[in-house]
Amino acid sequence: MVEPAIVKRIFFCGDPHGHFQHIIEAVHAHRPAAVVLLGDLQPQEPLELALKPILDLTEVWWIHGNHDTDSDADYDNLFSSALADHNLHGRVVEVAGVRIAGLGGIFRGQVWSATDQPRYPSAEAFLARCGKGNRWRGGLPRKHRSSIFPSDYDALLQEKADMLVSHEAPSSHPHGFQAIDDLAVSLGVRMAYHGHHHEHIKYSEEEARRLGFKPFGVAYCEIRDEQGHLVPTTYE
Repeated sequence: MVEPAIVKRIFFCGDPHGHFQHIIEAVHAHRPAAVVLLGDLQPQEPLELALKPILDLTEVWWIHGNHDTDSDADYDNLFSSALADHNLHGRVVEVAGVRIAGLGGIFRGQVWSATDQPRYPSAEAFLARCGKGNRWRGGLPRKHRSSIFPSDYDALLQEKADMLVSHEAPSSHPHGFQAIDDLAVSLGVRMAYHGHHHEHIKYSEEEARRLGFKPFGVAYCEIRDEQGHLVPTTYE
């Protein structure tokens, strides 16, 4: 069987949880124009230091996952890094000629389960009710900085994009959400990539036809190119 050719423009990287060497090696081997990390980065040092060997070779973009707010260090090494402005969450950015929409974080029932009416439509509404003692650094509790608020989701509904990257999965996944389907369709994307579940998931063509876009689940420390092909890595 002939392996599919690797498309070198954009690599989508599944939850690294602090492991970046396989990404560094893949970039050196294939020289993609950009890499997009799909959440749960948890770098053990500021992200620009963890990825320093490739920053002059490729663009680095990311969305956050639920574990990126597990500790002060997890949060600061990502959100206070020199690559903080490369967070795709809540916006559409042209990356290597492709318009990519990003939705980081997860649905949490304390804010919005994505299946019921939201308890809090925005971060501001949550802050108004949570009490000063529950605030972190004067703002949202750290955990809820990786919660999806309807206001961020609704803003994306006004945009158009070629691809969607999210931490949460579409409804095709047993633990996915119709809200991700609806967002992808509203954006008009042809492909959507997600992490979070640490599984190698090959959604069927039938699912793609039903959804109206091609979904790809990218496993823990896995890399896929922009056509969904698996990029071989040394990670074990």
